[in-house]
Amino acid sequence: MRRVLRIVIVALAGLLVLAQFVPVDRTNPPVEGDVAAPPEVESALRTACYDCHSNETTWPWYGHVAPVSWLLAYDVSAGREELNFSSWQNDDARRRQKKQKEIVETLGEGEMPPWYYLAMHPDARRADLQLIRRWAEASADSAQP
Repeated sequence: MRRVLRIVIVALAGLLVLAQFVPVDRTNPPVEGDVAAPPEVESALRTACYDCHSNETTWPWYGHVAPVSWLLAYDVSAGREELNFSSWQNDDARRRQKKQKEIVETLGEGEMPPWYYLAMHPDARRADLQLIRRWAEASADSAQP
């Protein structure tokens, strides 16, 4: 039994070493534009949202260690696809209004930032999410026809 356990441990260690050689895209494409928001809102967005929802991701050290790097790259890719503040100005007014309503809903339900992001980013825990929510709500309402 000990021998089998030793083989399993060595095999798992070998797989972890090999996993480090799987390439992961950690690029930050060029910033195409930015959000027109008051400075305090922009600061809160940068603190709590930009790592996944912009082209200005700060890739942490653990973002270079598989399999965590795979999950992080996936989250950033999915976050940018859903909402990217670096291309916000390129979106038409209808899409921006829709995204602002989604921001209000998502923050109101406590879905963002995710708990695992907050666990690793204490600054994001201190970000004024209600300020972001009020800004998104006011912006979405003012864009109503």
